[in-house]
Amino acid sequence: MRAVVQRVALARVRVGDRTVGEIGRGLLVLLGVGREDTEADAEYLAEKIVHLRIFEDAGGKMNRSLLDVGGEMLVVSQFTLYGDCRRGRRPSYSEAAPSDRARALYECFIAKARQYGPRVETGVFQEMMDVELVNAGPVTLLLDSRKQF
Repeated sequence: MRAVVQRVALARVRVGDRTVGEIGRGLLVLLGVGREDTEADAEYLAEKIVHLRIFEDAGGKMNRSLLDVGGEMLVVSQFTLYGDCRRGRRPSYSEAAPSDRARALYECFIAKARQYGPRVETGVFQEMMDVELVNAGPVTLLLDSRKQF
C-alpha cells in the first residue's frame, strides 16, 4: 500500500460540482492499494500516518503528530500510485489491486485511521475527483507499507 501524505492548512475533494470531503488543518492522504496488499498493510499505514511527527511544536520543530494537534484527515483513493513508468511512455498499472480488493482495503485503512480518533473525510472510490489543497510548509511524504521507499 502506498501513500502520498501532505500536511495541509485545508483540503477538499469534489465530484462534479459537489464537495464530498473537506478538512481544515491536517493531512491529505492519497492512497494506492497494491495487488499483494492485506489488512496488515492498511493497519500499518494508518498507524504510521496518524503518528507521523510532522507538525511544528512551540519551538518550530516538526515534533507533533496529527493526533497531538487535533488535526483532520482527508483520504482519497489513487490507483495511479502503482503506475510503473520504467518502460515506454504509457504507465502500467499491473501492480495495482483489482478494484473490489482495492475498495475493501481502502475502506479498511479509513476504519483503522478513524479508530485512532481523528475526523476522517474521504473522496468517492473509483470516481473522477478534483482535489484542492493548501500544502502547509510544504510538507509532502511518500510512504510504502512494504518499505520500498
